[in-house]
Amino acid sequence: MDHSHAHIMEFTMDPIKTTVVSSDFTHPDKENTLERSESQMHHKEQHLNAEYYKKIGEIIRRYEVVILFGPTSAKVELYNTLKANHLFSKIKIQVEQTDKMTENQQHAFVKHYFSKHLSNLN
Repeated sequence: MDHSHAHIMEFTMDPIKTTVVSSDFTHPDKENTLERSESQMHHKEQHLNAEYYKKIGEIIRRYEVVILFGPTSAKVELYNTLKANHLFSKIKIQVEQTDKMTENQQHAFVKHYFSKHLSNLN
């Protein structure tokens, strides 16, 4: 995940189902708002990021174990948002820093993480 898109992957045997959630704060929005005022741009960005994280959180609430990964700080921001909300207190959420990945690399990462996680439960 990054600040623009989150690829939500449900770990199943095969194939992994991927849903993409996109932020409403696009690059043209950023440029247009920045022309008016940097503080207005920052406020709009914060508001739209909160909405973006809320959309992702609604999906995450369906699961017991979640891995947040990606190349930017968005995953940590989302993690902090979720941890501050009691609705997510029973969900095991891990955060991993990764490089930018192709879809196949993302699927392999998810398979490896959950295969390891499931074997630790047995």
